[in-house]
Amino acid sequence: MYGKIQQHLSTELTSIEENGLLKRERIITTPQGPNVHVSTGEDVVIMCANNYLGLSSHPEVIQAAKDALDTHGFGMSSVRFICGTQDIHKTLERKIAEFYGTEDTILYAAAFDANGGVFEPLFGEKDAIISDALNHASIIDGVRLTKSMRYRYEHNSMEDLELKLKEAIAAGAQQKIIVTDGAFSMDGTIAQLDKIVELAEKYEALVMIDECHSTGFLGKTGRGVHELKGVMGKVDIITGTLGKALGGASGGFTSGKKEIIDLLRQRSRPYLFSNTLAPSITGASIAVFDILSQTTELRDTLEANTTYFREKITAAGFDIKPGTHPIIPIMLYDAVVSQKMAEKLLEKGIYVIGFYYPVVPKGQARIRVQISAAHTRAHLDHAIEAFIEVGKELGVIK
Repeated sequence: MYGKIQQHLSTELTSIEENGLLKRERIITTPQGPNVHVSTGEDVVIMCANNYLGLSSHPEVIQAAKDALDTHGFGMSSVRFICGTQDIHKTLERKIAEFYGTEDTILYAAAFDANGGVFEPLFGEKDAIISDALNHASIIDGVRLTKSMRYRYEHNSMEDLELKLKEAIAAGAQQKIIVTDGAFSMDGTIAQLDKIVELAEKYEALVMIDECHSTGFLGKTGRGVHELKGVMGKVDIITGTLGKALGGASGGFTSGKKEIIDLLRQRSRPYLFSNTLAPSITGASIAVFDILSQTTELRDTLEANTTYFREKITAAGFDIKPGTHPIIPIMLYDAVVSQKMAEKLLEKGIYVIGFYYPVVPKGQARIRVQISAAHTRAHLDHAIEAFIEVGKELGVIK
């Protein structure tokens, strides 16, 4: 039986490779950080990790993970509601809620699960979910699991969002929820959350944001887009991840109103049928929120690094997506060029990856640079010089 599909899959893989679009995984042999060693022998500067605050290998975070192993073991071999809830899980949930200024939090094995498990328990066929066109795949998949009315508004367009709200009302929607990424991972654009909240209040809708690429560093104290846009306390549901700025391991969460979290504990399928977050990750994540609650030093450094790199790379003649986010898309438009540029940059000690269809739309290939608080000025200057050299070699800049 497998023979026929094997031939089809082999043909498909050959086609991908012949078109220069085959994704190859590079093997890292050291902890994640601003510098890593790869299996081919190079020591390189990482410029594409979600390690925004440099906490992936922070000594306090590592020690907290080791301590949790000693005090709470390796795993729980259970889902939460059977025998998988430890005191540290409740501590972490409380700390996340305190950090956001919400009423309660529920932990998941991954942020994909948080988004996948939030809609179906809360919204039915008489309700409307109104989603930004560029929302993360996990949101799209979560919405698909519901029988709710679905509306998609043009990316970051408040005019189209208002139109979709009116359509939902005309269709008789009982409950309405506006769903958006706080920051969009491919372009680094930031949602107009203040305007979204205004529309939500005008048309009596709930608001949900995915803060995976925001928590810990956007806003004056790193609380995220709702702080940046001055609407803390006005967002009903916040989903996020422990796998990016907040230590970079795994795990996700949903934070919000008490009744929402209580119902998710009863009916959210990824929560009910997935293993408890490992004690070591839980303990380390508690340490992360302690660090972020004590000082803004890391997010301040990240902001300064981001501004510096954006200014220098723009002055060099590269076409980048405008903004202030540490996600900096360097637009190349051609998929093969993005692959070649990534390979040549690695030869010069800079680790980046080309992004192209289907990850981004056709004709929108790019190198997505991501800045970290762990980057020194020397790291950034090295990267900028390498981009200029390779950019000239490939004819991307003059």
